[in-house]
Amino acid sequence: MEEILKQLPQRAKDTNTENKKFFAKLKKKPPKNLDTLMVELHEAEFRKTDCLNCANCCKTTGPLFTDKDVERIAKHFRMKPQQFIETYLRVDEDHDYVLQSVPCTFLGADNYCSIYEVRPKACREFPHTDRKKFQQISNLTLKNVAICPAAFNIVEEMKRRIS
Repeated sequence: MEEILKQLPQRAKDTNTENKKFFAKLKKKPPKNLDTLMVELHEAEFRKTDCLNCANCCKTTGPLFTDKDVERIAKHFRMKPQQFIETYLRVDEDHDYVLQSVPCTFLGADNYCSIYEVRPKACREFPHTDRKKFQQISNLTLKNVAICPAAFNIVEEMKRRIS
């Protein structure tokens, strides 16, 4: 996995132009079965990919925390939402709550998440490759292929199937 993660940013960079063109075409005229195909590709990839062997998303990026996330996680810690915010979060340039630092505070040395059951929505849905109207999040996907080997593989398979 270490070798894959080491190569991933360069592989993502090498395919970036091709991916941008592919997503532009996809946005203009998405295939009728795109949502079904994406769920199929996502499920197939995650049958062979174990996130616990990687956790690169938790090590290199921080999720966005919604107000609901803050309330749920604060309750889990038996804290007031404001106390949770002051302890763990900051407001970014887009005025969103994000972690004060990465790697994620809640990530253990074993790659397990200490708040897995109450984790933020952004973490539950990452890498967003099984989302409906997938073509609408192409900018996010272009970023995620450089972070997540599974997202990279899904996009590569998607290009093979749709081209």
